[in-house]
Amino acid sequence: MKRNAVTGATLGVLLLLAPLHANAQAGGDQWRFTLTPYLWLPNVDGTLKFSVPPGASGSPSVAVGPNDYLENLDFALMLAGEARRGNWAIISDLIYLDFAGESSAVRSVGGTPVTVNQSTSTGLKGLVWELAASYTVARSPAATLEVLGGFRYFGVEASVQWQLAGPSGQLPQAGSHTENVDLWDAIAGVRGRVMLGGGNWYVPYYLDAGAGSSALTWQGLTGIGYAFRWGDVLLAYRHLYYDQNGDKLFQDFSFSGPALGVSFRF
Repeated sequence: MKRNAVTGATLGVLLLLAPLHANAQAGGDQWRFTLTPYLWLPNVDGTLKFSVPPGASGSPSVAVGPNDYLENLDFALMLAGEARRGNWAIISDLIYLDFAGESSAVRSVGGTPVTVNQSTSTGLKGLVWELAASYTVARSPAATLEVLGGFRYFGVEASVQWQLAGPSGQLPQAGSHTENVDLWDAIAGVRGRVMLGGGNWYVPYYLDAGAGSSALTWQGLTGIGYAFRWGDVLLAYRHLYYDQNGDKLFQDFSFSGPALGVSFRF
């Protein structure tokens, strides 16, 4: 995944908010905006099923992780934005993750188990971009509930380097392979917050699910937050799951871990 794609998606988030802000100032519309830079430290876990590499007669299935937080994270960028007017909101979320040298193992080749794996490492570069609209269906001093719908894009470059203790019969004893995939999935879900007592502490929640390029993708988040006059500080746990089934790249693949963010309202 090229970093100019990250720059383009970041500008997309900002450009999404810019014309709405201009209209709010010019026409007096009561638009409200939130910009949230954050850090997410996910573990990576699952199975990558690569297509047949040159010189091989079977597709390698590679089990990845789970790894320790930050162990192989080379670069990360996370930015979320929201434009709200009344009960309606437009939300956007951008995540770029670059993992190198993930702990992994060749589990099978062409469906045949491999028991002679010696050393295998996997690299992942992924850009996740979500764009959705939400509507508040319930609001009280104690809690809010919104329904949402939109899409999630996941562009990823996966690479594997393997070293087997002996020949597998279908796969060279040592080699490497890189594969790129672009996933577009429609999503629907809910989000909101539950206030803790009458103070500024609250529990946020988010859940979506969808399909398209994926057989199934879903994402969940919950944690603890504190509201200030200028914005919010949030500590949460986030889980993102993908499954393409069949002979596709992602097989029961997930990213999960803690996230820390600061929201600025204007």
